[in-house]
Amino acid sequence: MKISFTKKQYISFTSVAVMLIGWKILAICFDSDFIVPQPEDTFLTVVKLFGDSAFIKVAGTTILRGVIGFIVSGILGMGIGILAGLSPGFNAFINPMLVSIRSTPVISLILLALIWFNPDIVPIFIAMLTMFPFICTNVVDGIRSVDKDLIEMARFYRIGKRRIISEVYIPAIMPFIISGASSAMGIGWRAIIIGEVLSQPQYGIGTRMQSAQTFLNVDAVIAWTLIAVLISYGFEKIIRWGERKIVTWKM
Repeated sequence: MKISFTKKQYISFTSVAVMLIGWKILAICFDSDFIVPQPEDTFLTVVKLFGDSAFIKVAGTTILRGVIGFIVSGILGMGIGILAGLSPGFNAFINPMLVSIRSTPVISLILLALIWFNPDIVPIFIAMLTMFPFICTNVVDGIRSVDKDLIEMARFYRIGKRRIISEVYIPAIMPFIISGASSAMGIGWRAIIIGEVLSQPQYGIGTRMQSAQTFLNVDAVIAWTLIAVLISYGFEKIIRWGERKIVTWKM
C-alpha cells in the first residue's frame, strides 16, 4: 500500500525536525544532563515511563480530571451561554463574572483552591474555571450570530420552538462550541498540570513532574511534558474529528 503525504504534512515534519535539531544542539552546547539532556536519552525515558506499572494510573488519573473538568465546564458554559445569548439582561449580569474569571491569574485560583479543597479536587476545580469562560463566551457569540430575520420568519410561520432550536440555533452555534472547546481544552490542560504540580495529589502527571524536578531528573521532567503534550494532542484530534462529523451532519 502506497503512503502519500501532503505538503502541509511535509512542512509539519520539517518543523518537528528543526525542533529536534535545535534541542540536540542545545544539549551539545550545555553538555549537562542537569540542564538540557540529550533527546535520545529523553525519548528512552519516555519509553521507560510507558513501561512503568503505575503509568496507566498516573496518566489515567490526569486524563480523568481533564475529562471531568471539561464536561462540567461544558454543561455550565453551554447552559449559561444560551441564557446569556437569548437574554441581553442576563448577559450584562454574567459578563463581569466571566471577565473576572478570565483575568484572574491561574496561580491565584490554585492557591485559593488549595485552601478550599483536598489535593485531588484542586486540578478539576482549576480546569473547570479556566475552561468555562471560553465555552460560555463562544456560545453567546454563536447565538448572537443567528440571523434575526430567520428567527422572525420561523415565528411568522408558527414553527415550534423545538424546531427553531434544533434546526436554527444548534447548527449556528455548533462551530462556536467546537472552537471554544478547542481553546478551552488547550488552556485547561495546562491548568490541570499546574494544579497537580502545586497540589501534589497521589497520582497525576504534575505530581510526577514535581518529584522528578526535586531530584533534578530533567530528562524525566521533559519526558512527562512530552507525554502531556501527546495526550493534549490526542484530545485536540478528537475535537477536530467531532467538528468534521458535525460539518457533515449540517450539510
